Amino acid sequence: MKKALVGNIIEFKEGLQGVVEKVNENSVIVDLTYMNNYRDLELEQRTVVNHKNYKVIK
Repeated sequence: MKKALVGNIIEFKEGLQGVVEKVNENSVIVDLTYMNNYRDLELEQRTVVNHKNYKVIK
């Protein structure tokens, strides 16, 4: 498993994508406003994702 770095784009939870803002020991903080349909999904601006639950896109 490849850990994300700040600035990476990750995908998690069946298609959600975001930009990594901070890397913690067990998780990353992700900015979800990267997605074009962010407002339509009615999600919070940021979320926390465990390292086990995402894959690095770019």
